[in-house]
Amino acid sequence: MTRRLLAVAALLVSLAPSVRAQTSFQLDETTIANVHAAIRAGTLTCHALVQAYLRRIDAYDKQGPAINAITVVNPDALATADSLDRRYAATRAFVGPLHCVPMIVKDNFQTIGLQTAAGNLALKGYTPAKDAFQVGRIKEAGAIVLAKSNMAEFAFSPYETVNSVLPGYTKNPYALDRVTAGSSGGTAAAVAADLGEVGLGTDTGNSIRGPSSHQALVGIRSTMGLTSRAGIAPLSLFADIAGPMARTVADAATVLQVVAGYDPDDPVTEAVKGKATPDYSASLVAGGLKGARIGVLRQAFESPTVDPEVRAVFNRAIDDLRKAGATVLDTVMITQLDSIRRSGRGGCNPFKYEFNAWLAQQGDRVPVKSLDSIVRSGRYHPSIQARLEAAARVEQVPDSIPGCQSRQRVRDGLRSVVTQTMDRLQLDAVIYPTWSNPPRLIGDLNTPAGDNSQVFSPTTGMPAITVPMGYTRNNTLPAGLQMLGRAFDEPRLIKLAYGYEQATKWRKEPATTPPVK
Repeated sequence: MTRRLLAVAALLVSLAPSVRAQTSFQLDETTIANVHAAIRAGTLTCHALVQAYLRRIDAYDKQGPAINAITVVNPDALATADSLDRRYAATRAFVGPLHCVPMIVKDNFQTIGLQTAAGNLALKGYTPAKDAFQVGRIKEAGAIVLAKSNMAEFAFSPYETVNSVLPGYTKNPYALDRVTAGSSGGTAAAVAADLGEVGLGTDTGNSIRGPSSHQALVGIRSTMGLTSRAGIAPLSLFADIAGPMARTVADAATVLQVVAGYDPDDPVTEAVKGKATPDYSASLVAGGLKGARIGVLRQAFESPTVDPEVRAVFNRAIDDLRKAGATVLDTVMITQLDSIRRSGRGGCNPFKYEFNAWLAQQGDRVPVKSLDSIVRSGRYHPSIQARLEAAARVEQVPDSIPGCQSRQRVRDGLRSVVTQTMDRLQLDAVIYPTWSNPPRLIGDLNTPAGDNSQVFSPTTGMPAITVPMGYTRNNTLPAGLQMLGRAFDEPRLIKLAYGYEQATKWRKEPATTPPVK
């Protein structure tokens, strides 16, 4: 009896800081390292941290500024937090590198017990029996899936976050009348507004990097083959990648460390089978830009519609890179770019084949069995009707479509010439604005989109990181600097991004979501 009372007393002591933590711990703009330091110091419990984030979701997602970034909140989040608190009280050890990290996960990641609808009304309410590979990895590392986030329906749109499963647009917390970009706009808005610690998004053309740029975040599109897409509703496996979106380079690198690696359920990761994942934390060093050689890839963004304020912010970023010790070559040309792109002939639309294969993997639990049945149901947002119907008309296996075969040749050719150019000039990375125009007004599809992410990183399969580089429009609308590196050279790219981040520290909290009183 005495031992039992002592155990209960110890548990109460361990949980006592939870009340203090809600007032003493600075939740806004916190980092994984901050959270772990506070837990070790006994000034924060996992329960208190999760409760504080839930309070912010309640205050800001559907009320107040009504960011509209969250589709479902995990009803078991506090119970999971309590189990982590009990474990830590007993062992004084963390489960893993993401111990008690409340995470926001995009709606197209299979997540046990939580809706996975890819933004589509016909899939509303579907809860998978198996986690996506990356979701399983973050859970094993101690993370808590706090909520699922809104997305552009089926990840179709790179420009806005709207769908049929959740009414209304997701708003940019830096300016509530502006878009979040797409399709991972819900994850970006939630992380930017401090509704979660870090997030997971997917990127086929720009959908990690564009929303990260629009919301002053760090987003990593890793090398094709470094991370698994298994358990994620696909858009196009030619280019789909999933990965971290965070407020700092260090947090993004921590998540990448957890989710990278071989998965037998995704053949693309054969490239890393049997290989150790690099220690990305070793890249988080002061002065990471000293001695670096970086080239400005103007072909990625120069056009008559480039916004002059974005150009000015980018030019300042070049100056900052030089001040931090980098050599920056003003203009790097991929001379074969146009001829390689012209060699691609014919269309390639693998969506129906790949999405139907994903539906089949869900078994009897999924409410619809085919893309055709979704089209017939009419349960989708009107804005995607033409694209959805066009995809439904494609019956061939992607590998048999001449246009898809041509696309693969373009990918191989472009990767080769970009790498050769970087080798010839001895470059560590090339850079360009992630988006060459400010975030558009919600509902505006006429002004220049400014998306610079659809060519080099998806097509080459090489990694790219976006990091905040400042703001336009009276210092209110975020802009991002994109760094593209060689295949599987994430350590160097993270080192450069961290060096720039630490030299400039552009990230700031949006004014629409201040600390909750």
